[in-house]
Amino acid sequence: MRIGRIGRPHGLGGEVALDGASLDADELMEVRTFLWKRRDGERTLKLLRARDAVPRPLLRFDGIASRESASALVNGELWVDRDRLPDPGPGVAWTFQLVGCRVVREDGSPLGVLEAVWSTGAHPIYVVQGEREWLLPAHAGVVLHADLKAGVITVRPPAGIEEI
Repeated sequence: MRIGRIGRPHGLGGEVALDGASLDADELMEVRTFLWKRRDGERTLKLLRARDAVPRPLLRFDGIASRESASALVNGELWVDRDRLPDPGPGVAWTFQLVGCRVVREDGSPLGVLEAVWSTGAHPIYVVQGEREWLLPAHAGVVLHADLKAGVITVRPPAGIEEI
């Protein structure tokens, strides 16, 4: 499974941005070992640290300790076998399983498609693109049900959000 594409280096200590990430920082740390691929080769990378940053997570790999060594990873993709992903637990889904799902209100009317999930200190934010962009807090009072087989997430938008 493709996890994302390595973007530009961040800072001087070997961190890189992960563009198009399908896992958040905590999920990436659970996996730890990735296959890095680019046209000119591939190699195994061991993740030392991941931290969420808007709009993409920042990663640091074993043996990559400078901006120059991080630059060598740019435009490579991170891959992992699906069976290596840890079970997220009952009633929980991986971010990549949710992105792309249709998002509907509890009456069935459409809001749009889940484009991204942003991690915050309090709870994740669902970025839903429809006739307009919606930023919905992903907590029990808002997210009512996720049917992954049908690809539908049912929500109750917070009071007043439709007037914003």
